[in-house]
Amino acid sequence: MKVTKAIIPAAGLGTRVLPASKSIPKEMLPIVDKPAIQYIVEEAVQSGITDILIITSRGKSPMEDHFDRTPELEERLLASGKKDLYDQVVDVTKMANIQYIRQKETKGLGHAVWCAKSFVGDDPFAVMYGDDVIISDHPVCGQLCRAYEEFGLAVAGIKEVTEEQILKYSSLRVEPIRENLFKVTDMIEKPKRDQVLSLYSILGRCVLPAKIFSILEHTKPGAGGEIQLTDAMLELAHAEGMIGVDYIGTRYDMGNKLGILQASVEVGLAHPEIGEDFRAYLKELSKSL
Repeated sequence: MKVTKAIIPAAGLGTRVLPASKSIPKEMLPIVDKPAIQYIVEEAVQSGITDILIITSRGKSPMEDHFDRTPELEERLLASGKKDLYDQVVDVTKMANIQYIRQKETKGLGHAVWCAKSFVGDDPFAVMYGDDVIISDHPVCGQLCRAYEEFGLAVAGIKEVTEEQILKYSSLRVEPIRENLFKVTDMIEKPKRDQVLSLYSILGRCVLPAKIFSILEHTKPGAGGEIQLTDAMLELAHAEGMIGVDYIGTRYDMGNKLGILQASVEVGLAHPEIGEDFRAYLKELSKSL
């Protein structure tokens, strides 16, 4: 079955990037000239997604404004002969059918996903974490959707991380299928050192069947006292299996100050408008480091 729906959980407070996130949603922090959330929406659209639900919270309305029309700005751009900028601004509003719902209590990623139950209905859907911008010539959400369509099972986007990072993320037990595809047989959220199953972790993306909601309804709070999506995914993996895709792409953690800087530098170097000048600047700067 083709995957055409995606949810983007974006209700977190962004405490790791304070004080900037006190007044600006972390999803609206720019990477060069576009906010992080736009990169995620663009990836979804390039992957064949037509309907997107962004899960927000209090103070996140600038995200809704970004994907809405702005008649005054559009008129000013046209009157100034800035047709290219006008097209860019308007195109943002036409990328997909975007809806919003508020997660009124921050009870964890599992609860955030559960809030999307009525939007999803009986359809499979992608989960695209609002903190994770993944740059790739092959949209990562699309890589996962193709695996779902082939196997008919839940799919997790996975990458190997360091021994220190795995303690903060989830750890998976995997068995190779072919190339970058794996069977996922077990997982644990925020493991202790003696609980690590492998250095493979779920990072940023997954595709799930609607039956995940019946599991989330009885999933008890786990690590951090929150309802963990990985706990529900583990039950699903045990019941019918799960596929892991070691995706092709570079992930930037936009809830992390270093991740934001890395994204800005690497995307800036490839930017058609400023890339060449920025590269020259970095080369000159590096002489003094």
